[in-house]
Amino acid sequence: MDKNTIIGILLIGAVIIGFSIYNQPSEEQIKAQQELLAKQEADKKKAVEQQKAAQKKQEEIKKQTLEDTTALFHQALTGSAENIVLKNDKLELTINSKGGTVTKAVIKDYKSLDGAKDVTLFDEKDQSLSFKIDGKEQNINTEELFFSASEKTDSTVTLTATAGAGKTLTMRYLLGKDYMLHFSLQAQGMEGVFSSKTNAVNVEWNERCRQQEKGFTFENRYATLTYKEKDGGTDYLSETSEKIDERISETLDWIAFKNQFFSAMMIAKNDFAPNASLTSIPQQKESGYLKEYKARVETFFDPTGKTPTELEFFFGPNDFRLLQAMEKESKFGKDLKMERLVYLGWPLFRIINRWFTLYVFDWLTNLGLNMGIVLILITLLLKAITYPLVKKSYMSSAKMRVLKPKLDEATKQYDKPEDQMQKQQAMMQMYAQYGVSPLSGCLPMVIQMPIWIAMFNFVPNAIQLRGESFLWIEDLSTYDPIAEWGTNIWMIGDHLSLTCILFCGANLLYSWMTMRQQRDQMVGAQAQQMKMMQWMMFLMPLMFFFIFNDYSAGLNFYYFVSLFFSAAIMWALRKTTNDEKLLKALEARYQENKNNPKKVGGLAARLEAMQKQQQEMQRKREELERKRKGV
Repeated sequence: MDKNTIIGILLIGAVIIGFSIYNQPSEEQIKAQQELLAKQEADKKKAVEQQKAAQKKQEEIKKQTLEDTTALFHQALTGSAENIVLKNDKLELTINSKGGTVTKAVIKDYKSLDGAKDVTLFDEKDQSLSFKIDGKEQNINTEELFFSASEKTDSTVTLTATAGAGKTLTMRYLLGKDYMLHFSLQAQGMEGVFSSKTNAVNVEWNERCRQQEKGFTFENRYATLTYKEKDGGTDYLSETSEKIDERISETLDWIAFKNQFFSAMMIAKNDFAPNASLTSIPQQKESGYLKEYKARVETFFDPTGKTPTELEFFFGPNDFRLLQAMEKESKFGKDLKMERLVYLGWPLFRIINRWFTLYVFDWLTNLGLNMGIVLILITLLLKAITYPLVKKSYMSSAKMRVLKPKLDEATKQYDKPEDQMQKQQAMMQMYAQYGVSPLSGCLPMVIQMPIWIAMFNFVPNAIQLRGESFLWIEDLSTYDPIAEWGTNIWMIGDHLSLTCILFCGANLLYSWMTMRQQRDQMVGAQAQQMKMMQWMMFLMPLMFFFIFNDYSAGLNFYYFVSLFFSAAIMWALRKTTNDEKLLKALEARYQENKNNPKKVGGLAARLEAMQKQQQEMQRKREELERKRKGV
């Protein structure tokens, strides 16, 4: 490391320290922040007190209702709770007659974290749902009511709460053949109970999202409260930071409480009104939960009872093709875009995954192949597709390598720092004469990066990898530890993942081969600068280890295989390239261009022209400066 590099590092450090000192808040700012926090704390305390007062008032109303035999829902406020089970081959739901909502959802044929054959998405401890309707004298909260069940089958049930003579509130459930549950809420004979302004029902939905996979940190990255805007796209609350009472100004089609591979979704036929309140609170690692979700929304309600309030619920796996099929089973006829629960990345990467990766993945999966083999075959297919460009790029680097002695000889007179512009110009001129593009060597990284990022989004969201074993890997959807310990170590965690180590090792090998290739083609000071950059390049695999140790074995395995084949291709091209023949071909091209200068073109020629233009502009600036000073 030379003196200039050390000075540069020290200057950068000084700038960072100075910037941090400059950005420290003033005493006034600190005081204002403290006042704001105090106000927020007071507002929070006031809100809690108001909530307690409202609860106390509701309890008094409930007590008066129980004592008054003519009061609204007098009989429905007492009773015994009954569990009603709706089930099919894919899903089993438990509905409690106290409140009349789903209290337990079991998704069949997906192995749970504790080894059970089915996954329990939530039970009565984790989830609650209530409907609140404003009345003239008394508000209605379904959570407090006991419903009587009728018309019970494995797929249907009708729940009725009696409000008085000829007055009822009815819920109807219909379970489809897969994971979709249809729901309706209807008031009958209760027109006089509601005010003339009542046209909406308030829905309060809470869930503590269970940890379903072994890797808490990795699964938590993909657990999000997601929602779909009407006639728009999907969005989600932050997966890492706490969001409380986040207000959504748009009208919504659905809201989903999502973890990595399973979701609970609520869909409104008549939309959820703007200004929905959504909350997502990350949970502690040892709690057994990922997030605490809350949704406070409004949707259509007809107080006359002519038109029911209709919702649909999806309780099932986040499978892209399955979610597309579920949308067809919806009775609402909306463009729900349910498959967006499976996040495939930003637009460019989503296009790659949506129209290439998914189809190839589906085709290979339908052949009945092991998921590890599927990942290897996808890698080989991508390498085959990109091979022509990679080879072209490598040959461009090889041309620069065999020309290096000539470049060293032609530019040795430009060793002084002030001659670097002329040196670059001379190099560009030679590249143009020999028909070599100096930037083509960057193509392999440019080609591979979109694919790497696309697979970074695809593999962790592919539920087909869940529970699938390959070689030593027990589950491709989570990390594969070769060592585990009870305590958490900063930046490492509580385990070592073998596939992550292999990926970092392959990255180290590929980085070494790439640097050697670049070093072999660099001239003069460039080669010296490359030597100083080597230690930084070797640090990258170490950084990747700290990032990817928690990631799924499937993703690390894909990157390992991809880098292994990239290194193998580079080695094979190096072994099969005859430097003498390549140099002869370049000499022939040089003679051809020398005899016909008009044929010299390409990127190198354009770069040379740009450098000449910059040099001329620099010369003119220097002349103007000398004239200004009178020299």
